[in-house]
Formats: sequence, C-alpha cells, structure tokens
Amino acid sequence: QVQLVESGGGLVQAGESLTVSCVASGIISSIGRMGWYRQAPGKERELVAWITGGGSLEYADAVKGRFTISRNNAKRAVYLQMNRLKPEDTGIYYCNADPVFGPKYTYRELWGQGTLVTVSS
Repeated sequence: QVQLVESGGGLVQAGESLTVSCVASGIISSIGRMGWYRQAPGKERELVAWITGGGSLEYADAVKGRFTISRNNAKRAVYLQMNRLKPEDTGIYYCNADPVFGPKYTYRELWGQGTLVTVSS
C-alpha cells in the first residue's frame, strides 16, 4: 500500500522557521509532482508549493520568498522549509503526490494525513 506520511509540524512564534517533511512509503517506481497544500480554519485547502521530479517549482504568491520546497527522489521525500512565518500561515499542511507509479498500478492525487502548523503572534 502506497501512502504519504508528513511530519515536522508544531507551534512557533511569528518570524520563526519550521520545516515539514513528507515521505512516500510502499513499492514505488517513481513519483511525478510532489507538493504541499494547506487548510486554515474555516477556509478551503490551497496550494502552497509543488515540485516536479525534474526540479520545476511553483509557489503560491503568499509564500514566495519565505518558503522553499525541495525533494529527495531517492528517499521519495519532499520538504517545505518555512521562514519568517506569519500567523496567517497557520493551518494543516498536507502533502500531495501525483502521479505515483508502482510496479502494477498508478496512483493519482495521493494525500497525506496532514500536519498542523500553528504560528502565534
């Protein structure tokens, strides 16, 4: 069974930094795009950043210049380094992978369970 597991969330003060990680487990041949989404209380889930296997990147305007996404293809992992955090960055951060190629099946739009990031003012 292929799944995504996030870690690294927590409580920080405004201006501080935090890194969240996501690892894909299971029998995987390769992964296309990996990314991070977040959902603040009472709001819809939104894109934070994504990265392709070849290293192409995209960031939401709200995090450009503060967040850095990276991945380690060998470890099937994606990371989000978050600097100069603001209270409005608070939310549940979800890892996403699409597609995930296994030996027999291709998985589309896999999601992790989420990790909570809370930024206090």
